[in-house]
Amino acid sequence: MVDANDEYHFADRFGLPALYDLSKSPFVAEGIQKLPYSFVKQKLALPIEEKDGKLIVAISHPYDLEVLEEIRCITGQDVEEVFCPETSLEEAIEKCYHQGEREASQFIEGLKKEGKLATLEEREDEYDLLDKQDHSPVVRLLNMIIIEAIQQGASDIHFEPLEKGMAIRYRIDGVLQFRHSPPSDLCKQLLTRIKVMAKMDIAEHRLPQDGRIKLSMGGRQIDFRVSTVPIVYGERIVLRILDKSNIVLGLDNIGMRETILESFQKYIRQNQGIVLVTGPTGSGKTTTLYSAIHEIQSQEVNVMTIEDPVEYKLQGIAQIGVNPKIDLTFAKGLRHILRQDPDVIMIGEIRDRETAEIAIQSSLTGHLVLSTLHTNDAPSALTRLVDMGIEPYLLSSSVLAVLAQRLVRRICDECKESYQPTPQELEDFDLEKGKLYRGKGCNTCYGSGYRGRVGIYELMPVTGPIKQQLLRSADANALQKTATEMGMAALRQEGGRLAREGMTTTAEVLRVTRQLDLYQ
Repeated sequence: MVDANDEYHFADRFGLPALYDLSKSPFVAEGIQKLPYSFVKQKLALPIEEKDGKLIVAISHPYDLEVLEEIRCITGQDVEEVFCPETSLEEAIEKCYHQGEREASQFIEGLKKEGKLATLEEREDEYDLLDKQDHSPVVRLLNMIIIEAIQQGASDIHFEPLEKGMAIRYRIDGVLQFRHSPPSDLCKQLLTRIKVMAKMDIAEHRLPQDGRIKLSMGGRQIDFRVSTVPIVYGERIVLRILDKSNIVLGLDNIGMRETILESFQKYIRQNQGIVLVTGPTGSGKTTTLYSAIHEIQSQEVNVMTIEDPVEYKLQGIAQIGVNPKIDLTFAKGLRHILRQDPDVIMIGEIRDRETAEIAIQSSLTGHLVLSTLHTNDAPSALTRLVDMGIEPYLLSSSVLAVLAQRLVRRICDECKESYQPTPQELEDFDLEKGKLYRGKGCNTCYGSGYRGRVGIYELMPVTGPIKQQLLRSADANALQKTATEMGMAALRQEGGRLAREGMTTTAEVLRVTRQLDLYQ
């Protein structure tokens, strides 16, 4: 492999003009694609403009003359080469072949006008989504929808049949947003195409099914978890996008306040005990646990997990997926993990008394156990375990700390503006007079005023006063009061801090914490 310095030397030696930024080149700026994506990606040769009847091609390897001859044969044009560093050229390729924001919508409109659709092309071969081959309209439309969802940062794509037609919605930053409504005669083919890709039974329409899809997009490997359920108007399908490039591992990167981060790091470095992470579905609990494992992982530590399902595969970690079809439950898997000499055990979720009991026994016999619970705040986690039948004295001896969390949408930096808060906002968040911030809505955030998410956290260490209160009573309100007296900042307080700092809005904090009011 020739390094960058050698390439610069070759470019200078061959007298080639050098370009270091191709973003304003005519073909790149307008998305004109003279060659297939797979060809330019493999050969690192991108046509960038036409000049005096010649095709100007940017290349990273000036000594590779064969690729220029191939381009002459493919295009039938004379070729003139310019040098561009590999990194800049790859960025230009992705930009040139990047799908336009409204391409899927425009394609759907075109299909509606044509009034005729090709039959489903049932290709099971893996391919790159950006490689625009001569697929049928159904395949091309599905590719466009998937690309658009990934580019907009969606976590899920919902395909919901209606009485007439279908609604396609993306979950972006935790909120569903309507995107497309394909013509009625395309809907069944679209759903069948998804089932073919997920290797599901396309003849079964009465029972729910689960499957997985593997695709690539510009060299990125992206997995999809597919779920179908029968509803009144057909089959409803949801694609969960599992994009490994979007995983931000490391506790430093998930937005914890410094004091909470330092305390949490102290607890996950203990030799034994239980650390619980709580919150509703989609609040980032798994990412927090993966980040904790990433923090403590080393050659000297045997980390094993049992999850339902294993969404992201972590290097150097033994991960077990729950499989009810063969009676591999959390409890059964956990028993076998204990025979594998683990140091750290991660349990995807404590769902029943049996799993809770094994987790507690594991922690009491020299293991660090990390797990999640579906409760609204940190004190409620202990109450839930007592409700499952776990004795309070066992919890006081085994649980080290409970972390509750939510994800709030971050204000878009491009359209951020300040405003004067209302008296109600000042009262809800115990704020002094001053400015708050919100997003007006722009093209960058697709009119929502938000782009990206940030976590708010509530950490309750299970120390002396909490243990004493737990032994007296496992009432969540009493535990909450004790924890607050010990200095625990509640979720809404943490959200108010982010609102004051201009990272999120008070409306967003209320959206994710409003349910807490029902339990006070």
